[in-house]
Amino acid sequence: MTQHETVFNDVETREVSKVAALDIGSNSFHLVVARIVAGSVQILHRVKQKVRLAEGLNEDDILSEEAMERGLAMLKVVAESLKGFEPDSVRIVATHTLRKARNARDFISAAKDILPYPIEVISGVEEARLIYSGVAHTNHADGQQLVIDIGGGSTEFVIGEGFTPLLCRSLQMGCVSYTQRFFPDGELKSKAFERAITAAQQELEMIDNKYRRLGWVQCVGTSGTIRSLFTLCQQDRPNGHDIPVTLKSLRNLMKQFVSAGHVDKLAYPDLSEDRRVVIAGGLAILIAVFKALEIDGLVYSPAALREGVLYQMEDELHHADIRGRTASSLARRYDVDTTQATMVLNTTLALFREVEKAWKLKGKDFKSMLGWAALLHEVGMQINSRGIQKHSAYILGNVDMPGFTQEQQLLLATLVRFHRKKIRTNELPSFNLFDEHSIKRLIALLRLGILLNIKRQEGFLPELKVNVDKSELTITFPDGWLDEKPIISADLLRESHYWKALGLKLTVLPDISEIHPSAG
Repeated sequence: MTQHETVFNDVETREVSKVAALDIGSNSFHLVVARIVAGSVQILHRVKQKVRLAEGLNEDDILSEEAMERGLAMLKVVAESLKGFEPDSVRIVATHTLRKARNARDFISAAKDILPYPIEVISGVEEARLIYSGVAHTNHADGQQLVIDIGGGSTEFVIGEGFTPLLCRSLQMGCVSYTQRFFPDGELKSKAFERAITAAQQELEMIDNKYRRLGWVQCVGTSGTIRSLFTLCQQDRPNGHDIPVTLKSLRNLMKQFVSAGHVDKLAYPDLSEDRRVVIAGGLAILIAVFKALEIDGLVYSPAALREGVLYQMEDELHHADIRGRTASSLARRYDVDTTQATMVLNTTLALFREVEKAWKLKGKDFKSMLGWAALLHEVGMQINSRGIQKHSAYILGNVDMPGFTQEQQLLLATLVRFHRKKIRTNELPSFNLFDEHSIKRLIALLRLGILLNIKRQEGFLPELKVNVDKSELTITFPDGWLDEKPIISADLLRESHYWKALGLKLTVLPDISEIHPSAG
């Protein structure tokens, strides 16, 4: 055996996970493949393609067939790079355009035939948080930093310190949408720039005071648009990338654009054709951001959303789930009775374990979502105990919930919305990632877990025996226990009638059918 063949014999091997993140953006699709080793994310492979989905979004928020076809063609390229990946090792996130498109479901449905992985449409705030995570893991700052990402349809703003985002916002202005709106024919006129800058400043009025008050010691720009603008501003400077971009350098660049007169005449060696056609809108937005937030200088970071997704995957593999921190924060904020919530959680997950196989609830994060719903079902108590299910659902559907996608947040709100009283199945929302059949079963389990703990007493519930069939759940209580609990018996009988709306049958033994439902 040669020296080369034996050199690694004594080297300890580490556990390695291979993961991939796909960012379905409004301007570009980005795929990043990496390996996670010793708690470190190491980039192995990147695929990037301009798709400009946002160009296909009309005034009625309908995404054109042509734009969809461009996107689906790119997904076919991505599919080749993802062959052999396990489902849990791939995460696909979609941003502004699919958030906004009323027919986004059509694109996502077609994408399922190309990629065997779910597409998560994330909120603007969640997008901002993930962008910050990508920057925080690759850029050091002594103190708070402001991170700005100009996308095709939205721009994200985050102030954070270390790995913790403190303030996250997403505004509906992007390089594609602003170029279409203010430079539709490619002409670069001073008045058009001023109109675009003013429009962006009007959007920024929603956040500028709050951001300036919180402050930062360093401003970091991400995204391809900012990278291009950064490079163009530094084109005549030696070692230019060590010098922050300023408002003055951006205004000088705008003068050059106006002098050129048309995007076709922007002859910069470092400006690609794909970027050239949308750069004017991005420049106007960045100038407005500098003015509104009173930014002195901006440096560039190549890390962005997909890197943030990868680092979150690493966190979920090796560290506490950020969703746990979100749930704890909500429990504190809304004074949740954590003892009661934990009892409901334990009962509900015990029921879940009994039915998981028979009801085909394995995977898809069902257990996790049911658990969060059990813990947070009473957040609406702070508003009013009457109609608590509606109040809780409203809070969970509208509050910022880092770590949860839009669909996961909607699922939580839906489960909690129907945790008591009558079940109107016609009010169930439509989901891309979760099927209605399973959602109805999760609702049933949550309702039962809450009902069985209605006395709010630890140690009150006896040991139960659970039997399950495809559409039936049977609970057997110890002999004589229900005889002494007429109100709970009546509640269980009434619940068995409610379950019929879910297409399920609840049977309670010993038989309680002689009790009238109104007794509770």
